[in-house]
Amino acid sequence: MSGTRIQDEFLSSNIGDADFITKQRWDIFCTVVDNFGDIGVCWRLARQLVIEHDCDVRLWVDDLPSLARIAQEVDPVLAQQWLSGVEIRLWQQPFSTTEPADVVIEAFACELPDSYTAAMALLPRQSVWINLEYLSAESWVTGCHLLPSPHPHLPLVKYFFFPGFVSGTGGLLCERDLLQTRIAFDDVAQSEFWQRLGMPERKLGELRISLFCYGLAPLRDLLEEWAASTVPISVLLPVPQERTVEVVAGFFDIESTKVGEILQSGQLTVRLIPFLKQNEYDKLLWSCDINFVRGEDSFIRAQWAERPFVWQIYPQADDAHRVKMDAFLDLYTAGTEPDIAGAVRALWLNWNDSGQSSNGDWTAFTVHQEYMTRHGEKWARQLNCLGDLVSNLVRFSRNQI
Repeated sequence: MSGTRIQDEFLSSNIGDADFITKQRWDIFCTVVDNFGDIGVCWRLARQLVIEHDCDVRLWVDDLPSLARIAQEVDPVLAQQWLSGVEIRLWQQPFSTTEPADVVIEAFACELPDSYTAAMALLPRQSVWINLEYLSAESWVTGCHLLPSPHPHLPLVKYFFFPGFVSGTGGLLCERDLLQTRIAFDDVAQSEFWQRLGMPERKLGELRISLFCYGLAPLRDLLEEWAASTVPISVLLPVPQERTVEVVAGFFDIESTKVGEILQSGQLTVRLIPFLKQNEYDKLLWSCDINFVRGEDSFIRAQWAERPFVWQIYPQADDAHRVKMDAFLDLYTAGTEPDIAGAVRALWLNWNDSGQSSNGDWTAFTVHQEYMTRHGEKWARQLNCLGDLVSNLVRFSRNQI
């Protein structure tokens, strides 16, 4: 069956969650490549399946310490544990014998264990096997979304499921109450959040910036611009970010830094804060004026935050990541004035080119801060019309059973 026909049947189906009595069992497999991006997506996916769709979920992950960074209740050495209704299992070799679930998620082409795949082939009713792909704005994604891929030797079919920003994709991770929670996060709630982080009252004209980036970012150049700014700039830097913290320490000419430390130079203040739980990180994004994000998970959350943001994409060989970033920028800046689109693109490109100076692009970007905030609100509403990724996954999987 063609991918287009599958999409048509999927989109036209009126099957809802209430029509199913049997609780679905899901297995999510995740190998950690980008320390917090891969597991960040899978952890959100797992929790949303449990909380909003009443599924039984096992999350198989090969790097528990990375999960423990964003979910501090996780024991990084315990091979089996439960948190937020999710069964968390250490994915180790040799893989333990287990009955496959009704729905199996192979996150980001991580490849299932051979023994697990063989066990799926022996089931009386075939599991719904989904390869949840990396997020991309490239035009070819809509043609590949929901395409079936028969196994070369076993009676199994895997489906490709692409998150995305346009109709014909699976949409983005977005909890059912996220946008309403964001709206309810008023000035009082924001003030309480800042107090918990030890932040003083805002200075006149102060910009507050969250900073989450890879070590390759040309951060020192930007720190120099911020220190020479005409307005006060406060940077919130979640720790750990080893290489980033090293650059910050070098800029302030100190050997090391620690959580809670406050560093100052000119108009710039850098505050090192603890690495936050996912829900608290959302509040940080909502509270800051501009957010620097990286990878996939924080990139998505920055868009729901409806604030101007700068994305550092995960670098790939042969600059393949640049094609993906350009594709997103084409979508994101569509309909904006040429000078605004140019300012956004210039800063993003320089931020993703290791060793390149921003050449004043930061100043050009901040000139359009108010406009880009309004644009972010419109962009989030546009994305919300696609439906959320988890609901789309659940609907698709149930249509296959």
